[in-house]
Amino acid sequence: MKVLVIDDHALIRDALRGVVKELKDDAVIIEAANGQQAMRLLDQHSDLGLILLDLNLPDRNGFDLLADLRERYPATAAVVLSAFNDRDNVARALDLGALGFIPKSSTREVMLSALRLIFSGGIYIPTDILVRRETAPGQPPANPRDLGLTDRQVEVLALMMQGKSNKAICRALDLAEPTVKNHVTAILKALKVTNRTEAVIAVGTLGWDLSPPASSSD
Repeated sequence: MKVLVIDDHALIRDALRGVVKELKDDAVIIEAANGQQAMRLLDQHSDLGLILLDLNLPDRNGFDLLADLRERYPATAAVVLSAFNDRDNVARALDLGALGFIPKSSTREVMLSALRLIFSGGIYIPTDILVRRETAPGQPPANPRDLGLTDRQVEVLALMMQGKSNKAICRALDLAEPTVKNHVTAILKALKVTNRTEAVIAVGTLGWDLSPPASSSD
């Protein structure tokens, strides 16, 4: 795996290199200290498997760079690292296609756990963002089926949690796109959210452990 680390602080880049190497000892790490250098390296390395992006760059807004990355290199996974880990920034990063948001204040163990989750196909959201919502009366739903979701909708939700688009979900589950759209609409309604990013955060808040999709009938 080839990984691009974009951060203007050499110490942070060194720390991230060590974390990635601990998980992927054969990883090739390349580094950029600003947005301009990052885009130049991206043009030179078309086989990047992961981008670790700091939002606070000296020459460019990190969100603008993330949007550019998702448009020009949609197949390359991007993970945001930032000291500004409030809920709005986390949601915005996920909206722009990031597969995770790791606070710079995180311990090495948390960073390892976050990247391990992302490498396994999940999306990492900071635990302090996942403040359990109050649900009254009674306890929060223990699993998606408590909200009335079908087995197929649970499969769709699991793929949404991996950042899959509707088209990717269609391919994975061999479904027509209108069917997937209907499932997504039902999922958002059941979770009482308005978009996919809020759904991801809601599932993390509820603490559901969604198993990998399995074959089933509609």
